[in-house]
Amino acid sequence: MRAVVLRGVDGDLAVEDVPEPEGETLLDVRAAGINFADVLIRRGRYPQMPDFPYVLGNEVAGDLDGKRVLALPRHSGGGYAERVAVDPSWTFELPPGATYAEGASFLTTFLTAYIPLERQVRLKPNSTVLVHAGSGGVGVAAIQVAKLSGARVIATASTEEKRAFARDHGADEAVPYDAVGDVRSDVVFDPVGGDVFAQSLKLLNPLGSLVAIGFAGGAWQPVDPALVVGRNVSVVGFYLGRLMVLRPDYVRQCAHELIALWARGALRPVVGAAFPLDQADDAHALIESRKHVGKVVLEP
Repeated sequence: MRAVVLRGVDGDLAVEDVPEPEGETLLDVRAAGINFADVLIRRGRYPQMPDFPYVLGNEVAGDLDGKRVLALPRHSGGGYAERVAVDPSWTFELPPGATYAEGASFLTTFLTAYIPLERQVRLKPNSTVLVHAGSGGVGVAAIQVAKLSGARVIATASTEEKRAFARDHGADEAVPYDAVGDVRSDVVFDPVGGDVFAQSLKLLNPLGSLVAIGFAGGAWQPVDPALVVGRNVSVVGFYLGRLMVLRPDYVRQCAHELIALWARGALRPVVGAAFPLDQADDAHALIESRKHVGKVVLEP
C-alpha cells in the first residue's frame, strides 16, 4: 500500500510502497487530518518523539466493516496512508451527511476545545472568552464550543482575512494580536504559547483562567506564581494525548457527547484545505506558513 514516510527530523514527506500495517482491525483511509503535533514531530520538537522511519497521522476517517467511521490511531500513528491499524474502542461512526474530510477534522480539535472549556473551566452564559488563533482548526472549535455555552467570544488572528474567517464561524469580535491590551476576559484559550501566553495572564478578570493547550508560536515562558496569586487567576493545562492514556473512558465519553452535538447540527468541523497524499509536503508547508484556515487534511 501507499503511505507518506518520514525518515528523520526535517525529512521530506515521501510517498512509498510499504507493507500492510500490523493489526486485526484495518481501516481504509479516506481522509487523514493534519495536526500541529505532526509538524512538531517532523521538526523534532515534539515531547515524545517516535522512532524513524515513521508514518505520521493520528486522526483519520474512512471505511471499516462497511461503516463510515472516524478514528484516533493515537499511539501508533500511521494515518497518512491508504490503510491504518485502529483500535475499535477509538473508532466512532460518522454522522449522516458528514464528509470523510470533516470526520478527519473533528475529534482532535473539538476534544481539545470541549474538555478544558466545559470540564475544567466550565463556561457560563455571561463569560467572555478570548480565543487565540481563532481561524485555525482548534480555534474554530473553541469558538463553537464557547458560543454553545452562551459565552461572548473575542478571537485573535494575524490577518484581516483570518479575522473575517473567525467572525464568519461564530466569533463576536476578532482583533489583531497587538490589539488585545484593552480586552478583559474570563477565559483565555491559548494554542499559541510564547509571548502570547505570558501577555494573556494580564488580560484575565479576577477568578479567570488561562487554558494552555499548545505552543505553536514558541515555547511557554516561565510564569512567576506571584502573577497568578496576585491577580486571583489560574492556569489550566490540557494535553489530549496524555489524557487518552490516563483517562481513556473519560475521553471516549466526551467524544460521544461531541459527535451527538455534531449530529444534531450544534457543532461542525471546518475543512480549510485538502491535499492528495503525494502533496503532504505542500500541506505541511501551508500550515508552517501560517496561511491556512480551518483544518488541513490529506485524501489518499
